Amino acid sequence: MVSVAILGATGSVGQSTLDVIARNTDQYKVVAVSGYQRLNELLEICKQFQPELAAVPEAQAADFQQQLLSAGCQTQVVAGESGLQTIASISEVDLVVAAIVGAAGLIPTLAAVKAGKRVLLANKEALVMSGALFMDAVDKYQATLLPIDSEHNAIFQCLPASFSKRSFAEQGVEKLLLTASGGPFRGWTKEALKEVTPAQAVAHPNWSMGQKISVDSATLMNKGLELIEACWLFNVQPQQIDVVVHPQSIIHSMVSYLDGSVLAQLGNPDMRTPIAHALAWPERISAGVEPLNLITSAGLTFEQPDETAFPCLQLARQAFQSGGTAPAILNAANEVAVDAFLKQQIRFTEIPEVISRVLDLSSIQAANDLEFLLSEDLRANQLAHKIIQKLH
Repeated sequence: MVSVAILGATGSVGQSTLDVIARNTDQYKVVAVSGYQRLNELLEICKQFQPELAAVPEAQAADFQQQLLSAGCQTQVVAGESGLQTIASISEVDLVVAAIVGAAGLIPTLAAVKAGKRVLLANKEALVMSGALFMDAVDKYQATLLPIDSEHNAIFQCLPASFSKRSFAEQGVEKLLLTASGGPFRGWTKEALKEVTPAQAVAHPNWSMGQKISVDSATLMNKGLELIEACWLFNVQPQQIDVVVHPQSIIHSMVSYLDGSVLAQLGNPDMRTPIAHALAWPERISAGVEPLNLITSAGLTFEQPDETAFPCLQLARQAFQSGGTAPAILNAANEVAVDAFLKQQIRFTEIPEVISRVLDLSSIQAANDLEFLLSEDLRANQLAHKIIQKLH
């Protein structure tokens, strides 16, 4: 029986994980969960799965504990940042699903790594912000890191079984092909994008996701963050990764080999597939996902991303190449800009403008210390707010 902690249990990845576990209760037990805003949903999760621990914000901890007791649930509440680190690192947990969105997920995910856990990584910001520090910790504490973003999980499945940090050429690999749906505005001009509304931006054509990641998908920043994440996960440079727009989201990513072979991982667009793969790796379990029917599927098409209309992808590539604190600054600026767009404080096309200005006004420094990285994240956050205020 594998004991699982889910950081971000009420989000879309957390919900998909719980669905897979509910189908495989003979193999997995939920022992710890966390939630931030949707605590009513977290209460229902606790009632169904009866975890030992639940991490919630400090301000809601006492009230949530009382609700659990009133519901006859013996789950104990742990609070705040320390509570998240507790559930990520306690000895009772074998496997941690890191699904907290944004920079908030970095510290608890790193706590799981330092505890030597098997970490199923959905929180791409952990690697975007602190790539070298994070991967060094994975090695030092002998944690097992498995990606559950559909694209990175697809690449992982298509790489050689003996994949290591040796050079790609030594393993016969030429290039990674990172697929993108193109989001809801594929083919739109930059002029047309000025009038995009939050409701339009969160309506992804293929995937069911939270608001922030849906907007990132619409701007192609999600693909930019994934490119940075792939560089760290697979020890490659941006020029070894091609981003390919594939509107049907059936091929989740590909690996091109020196002999001309291209291996692809296909499936219906459902997060339960990569989650189930990583939960059971190197075995396989049922995910509840309908098998892909190639006969009835739409034709598969591919195109280049439009980096003129969607400059966030190029901004991410440049941030990785700048190195140091640049990716953390990029991520912080993006989080603030996306939030401002969702609150209708800025236009959709002003999201990359805010990010670009923050990067231009920032001094990029070496990222050798986590505390310094977090302080740079806060500084970039504050700078982004000031730029938004000047815009409107």
